[in-house]
Amino acid sequence: MKELTERVRRFADERDWHRYHTPKNLAMALAGEVGELLAELQWLTPDEAATVMDDPDAAARLRSELADVQIYLVRLADVLGVDLIEASHAKIDVNEGRFPPDPPD
Repeated sequence: MKELTERVRRFADERDWHRYHTPKNLAMALAGEVGELLAELQWLTPDEAATVMDDPDAAARLRSELADVQIYLVRLADVLGVDLIEASHAKIDVNEGRFPPDPPD
């Protein structure tokens, strides 16, 4: 994750985009990319969605949209000084307390 964060930061810095990369702008860009990801799946049936990666063209589009979502998320976290791995583990810790597993039958 550190390598990706540094690469995304370097990419933005080399283009002098840091002035546009405010938390608000990055969150809005992230939401837009999530919308594009949703558009790829929007009208698929559950069965079609479960096998969407079997279609090479659809799989390429989904990989691209997932990458866009991750890149904006990584950039937003970097600008805010959030360690995504640490934050994710902390959130899972909270969720484990909120949603205990069902006992076996």
